[in-house]
Amino acid sequence: MGKVILLVEDNPQDEHLMLRAFRKLTPSEFVVAHDGAEALDYINGTGQYAQRRPGLPSLVLLDLRLPRIDGLEVLKRIRASERTRKLPVVIFSGSSAGEDKVRSYAFGATAYVQKPVSFDEFVEAAEALWRLWQQLESGTSMGEEKCGS
Repeated sequence: MGKVILLVEDNPQDEHLMLRAFRKLTPSEFVVAHDGAEALDYINGTGQYAQRRPGLPSLVLLDLRLPRIDGLEVLKRIRASERTRKLPVVIFSGSSAGEDKVRSYAFGATAYVQKPVSFDEFVEAAEALWRLWQQLESGTSMGEEKCGS
């Protein structure tokens, strides 16, 4: 199995745009979780994912506003486990509230990206996230990535 990107997104339109934009950049496999509980099941190999091959995704793109378990709680649980503590998690949210960004970084987000509106902006955001991911994979440190509007 190649690299897996876990997209945690409950909005079908945003899911479609993000997958379409990212697939232009990477042949990685995408797994989509539609709420926080499903995302944690995938990461931990529990629930409907109990029979999947072990291993962590290479990258998590996490929305904040999710059903069942919200994105910040998912992030807190990822960072609380020794096994998943260093997993790259990019918050990809429609929220422009400064407090969401501050809290995301306080809980250990790798980056925070506000969701774009148009497909072209989604492509730009995907390209910026791709560069960030490549730098994370190569061990290069970097500052905050600017994506979309």
